Amino acid sequence: MLDSFTPFNVQRGPVRLHGRIGGRGAPLLLLHGHPQTHAIWHRVAPLLAAHFTLVMMDLRGYGDSDRPQGGGDHVAYSKREMALDALAVMQHHGFAQFGVLAHDRGARVGHRLAADHPAAVSRLLLLDIAPTLAMYRDTSEAFARAYWHWFFLVQPPPLPEALIASDPSRYVRSVMGGRHAGLSPFTPEALAEYERCAAIEGTAQAICEDYRASASIDLDHDRADIAAGRLLTQPLQVLWGAHGAVGRCFDVLALWRERALHVTGRSVPCGHYLPEEAPRQVAEAALPFFSS
Repeated sequence: MLDSFTPFNVQRGPVRLHGRIGGRGAPLLLLHGHPQTHAIWHRVAPLLAAHFTLVMMDLRGYGDSDRPQGGGDHVAYSKREMALDALAVMQHHGFAQFGVLAHDRGARVGHRLAADHPAAVSRLLLLDIAPTLAMYRDTSEAFARAYWHWFFLVQPPPLPEALIASDPSRYVRSVMGGRHAGLSPFTPEALAEYERCAAIEGTAQAICEDYRASASIDLDHDRADIAAGRLLTQPLQVLWGAHGAVGRCFDVLALWRERALHVTGRSVPCGHYLPEEAPRQVAEAALPFFSS
């Protein structure tokens, strides 16, 4: 998968960030979600590579990027810190301004990247999320049942880490296979990659810290934006799965219009994993949006 793209490692302080780069044209940063890696783009990237220089990176804590300790306040996995990782990767490759196409956890990083560094992010296409603070605030029974891992992973250590580390493949298959289409959207190669990376030492702790940050320090940053009246100024497009919990449980466009000035979007006939369930629809949305 993605063998036509060149692997890279970028060092940001003590954290090594891994990914692949390739294609030609304007720069476009691609960020993955949980519990996956940059391999989620293996069906989308070939459709976009003739039009954009694609930079696909593994978030810290995931894939073949490093897994630092979270710290007492989970700051190492705050989306602000992870956004700085993404900015460092793009700057390393010589890109001062770029578009962002991001799914799930990566889309939360993309949101913070656009909020904190508006001069760097030209446009933002987010897949299957509503703003983090709104999702916690408006959680329903239906959402809690569908996104049980949100509430499991934030529990105090060491229980979530121990359960995940005892059988990482089972965790990956349970989270990804428990949604609309089961495991059918994932190629054997992609699933094997997600399982390989989930078994790397430190992954269980890292992904828990990612979610603990989202339920604490990230919410503080979001509240500060709201209190200051800060809105995203870049064009923002949001796609969500018509068969996924986000679209069923939240008014996605209305919630993003509370946080951004220029918002468009629609549902796509699939579940949560748009890059693998609906790669052509993602590419067809991305091409005109980032070419504008």
